[in-house]
Amino acid sequence: MAGLLAGAVLAVAVGTAQAAARDAAVRGDAKAGEAIYARCLACHALAYDRTGPRHCGLFGRHAGSVNGFAYSEAMKRSKIVWGGRTLDRFLANPLQAVPGTAMGYAGVTDRKERADLIAYLELANGSPECRKQQ
Repeated sequence: MAGLLAGAVLAVAVGTAQAAARDAAVRGDAKAGEAIYARCLACHALAYDRTGPRHCGLFGRHAGSVNGFAYSEAMKRSKIVWGGRTLDRFLANPLQAVPGTAMGYAGVTDRKERADLIAYLELANGSPECRKQQ
């Protein structure tokens, strides 16, 4: 019985270590994310709206809520509050995450690139450029 319990404890410890290693592998690198954000600049900017809405103030903001920006009805109805997990899900495949979104970008399929991009957006939201917007 003790051997069975020790085996179960070992299995949990190994599973926890594997999960921690997997999470560490997808921790974002903001510097790498800045280079990935260059792809977004065709439609987005940090401090002002372009074809897509501004990214300053993104974290904690309800999707479809930037005053004056013409969102799709799908985005306005999505009930998404932007954070690391919701951005990860959306950026992986915007058209699947919010069917009917006007964002026609196919997504960032690489998990590490998404983590890097999200880390950059988090860092940029604390920048002087974004603090002026608040």
